[in-house]
Order: sequence, then structure tokens, then C-alpha cells
Amino acid sequence: MKPHLAITMGDPAGVGPEIIVKACERLLPRLQSGDLRLLVIGSNVALHAAQRLLGASIAIPEVAEDDDWPALACLQAGLEGAPITPGVLSEDGGRFAYLAIERAVRLARAGRVGGLVTAPLNKEALNKAGYHYAGHTDMLATLTGASGSVMMLAHGNMRVSHLTTHIALQDVPSRLTPERLRYVIDLTHQALKDLGVARARIAVAALNPHAGEGGLFGRQDIDVSAPTIARCVADGLDVVGPVPGDTVFVKLRAGQYDAVVAMYHDQGHIPVKLLGFNVDPATGTWEALSGVNITLGLPIVRTSVDHGTAFDIAGRGIANELSLVEAVEYAERLAAARIAA
Repeated sequence: MKPHLAITMGDPAGVGPEIIVKACERLLPRLQSGDLRLLVIGSNVALHAAQRLLGASIAIPEVAEDDDWPALACLQAGLEGAPITPGVLSEDGGRFAYLAIERAVRLARAGRVGGLVTAPLNKEALNKAGYHYAGHTDMLATLTGASGSVMMLAHGNMRVSHLTTHIALQDVPSRLTPERLRYVIDLTHQALKDLGVARARIAVAALNPHAGEGGLFGRQDIDVSAPTIARCVADGLDVVGPVPGDTVFVKLRAGQYDAVVAMYHDQGHIPVKLLGFNVDPATGTWEALSGVNITLGLPIVRTSVDHGTAFDIAGRGIANELSLVEAVEYAERLAAARIAA
């Protein structure tokens, strides 16, 4: 029998409760067949409020940690405090976001769940509650004792790992070291294998325009990236680069590579999100977002939606669940690979 996947609610004041209910409804046939098992962790009050808001008939029974869980259930992350209002930032929202992750990590380390799928949290609310992390990734690294991690974004065949993420652009060149680049490449290669990609062709994006243009625009691509890539090739990995950033993602989309290692946050995020956002040309508004955030390097499986709490639309019942559904599917594949290993 497949282990449950834990879905952490994130900030209950955001769209997490709504997209969880919608995703469970979409996945109901698989839940009923036993092909999929989900444990929602967060505020049961917020979850049931979302069910009422959406007029959802799906049953999500409340369970205790030591129960024999049904295929779909919800587990309270902590004591309810003041009522949490959709769209309103609060200390309690940050507290629930942290407690849900803490409990899910403990269950994953104990083998009770096969992996984590995280709905979005709000960094300001998290810090207001006294949990001083930049976001999920830092929190998960601390809770699991991981020495490092890598963010991978995935949308269709667009898989992009990041050498750096939430740092100032001026600090990126100093973070490009042979050790860090090799670490990112190795984790990306393993993730592709776990996802069933046989050949695992990886391109390394250049840091500088035109990969430095022979040193005219910087030497990091020449002095750091190129020798590291050569060592990867000598070790039997299929890695190319550094490929100029203005063409590498076009080639990825064309299927010439299976993943790209981006040098910094926006270099990797912009192409994935540009393709993942579905925009209505008549109104100029986005209708849906597809894409998954995968954390590599942790001792547990963790995937996430590729969007924020969206406080501006929380409680209106219009948030789209597609990214969460995709995150569940990616978590399943990665969890299965770990079980088979």
C-alpha cells in the first residue's frame, strides 16, 4: 500500500485551504481507488471553512496522529487561536504554517508519510510568529538537518535548478564555486533519474552575457563553470555549457536538454513562470498557474506549488489548484523512486 503524502496547508489565511479542497476533489477518483493517499496538515477550521465556501461535498475526516488514516484525512497542526481571516496577515497564520511543516517532517522522518507537498506560506507572518526563516527551504533544511539544498522548478519539460536563489544579485558571482556547481549538477542528475529521465542531459547556463565573451564580460564562466563541466563529463555525466542565458531556455523548451542549471533566482524563474502562467489576452489577467517547486538535497521528498499565498484573492473561491495537483504528482514519482532505491 502506498504511504500517504502530507499536504501542509501553509498560511491558513492564504489560498492554501481552497486549493487543497479543489485538488482533493480533482484527485477524488484516485483517492477512492486507493491509488493515492493524502494527509492534510494545518488548521482543520480553515479547511472546513474552505469546503463550505466552495460547496464541496468531499469528506475530509479529522484524525489523530496515531490513528489508522483513511485515504484522505486532515490532521490538526496545533491549537486554534484567534479566528484566522482569509486575506489578513496574522501571527497565527505564520504559527500554523510552521507547525504544519514541523509535524509533517516528523511524520516523514518516521516513515508515516512518503513526502511533503507544501501550500504557500507568508514570510512576514512566519517571522511575526517568531520563526525567523526566509521561507520553506530554510525551515526544512533546519528541521531535517540537511547541510544544503537546491531549488528546482518544473513545468512540463522545463526543469530548472538554481545555483543561488534568495541573495542579492551582486553576491551571485562569489557563490559560483566549483564545489557548489558540482553539487547542483549532481542533485539535478539524480532528480532527473528519479523522475524517470533515462539520459539526463543537463545544460549549465552562463552567468555572464555570451558566457563572458572570451573574458570581456567576466571570467567566471571560463574559469569556474567550464572546468567543472569538463570534470562532470569525464565522470560520465551528460553536461554541456556554459550556454548563454539568452538561448539556453529556448533549447531546453525544444527538448535539447532535460534540465538547466541557472545561476540565480530570476534567470531560472522567469522562463518557467512565463510559460506556466496562463494569461487571458482579453483582460490581461492570469487565470491559472502551472508549475512545481522541488527541493533537492533533503533527506525527505518535498514539492510545492509555484506561487504565493495570494492574500488578494483568498476567501473568494477562485484560486486555481493546478500547481498543487502537479506538485502531488511530482511528489508521488519522487517518493516511489526513493522506496525503490
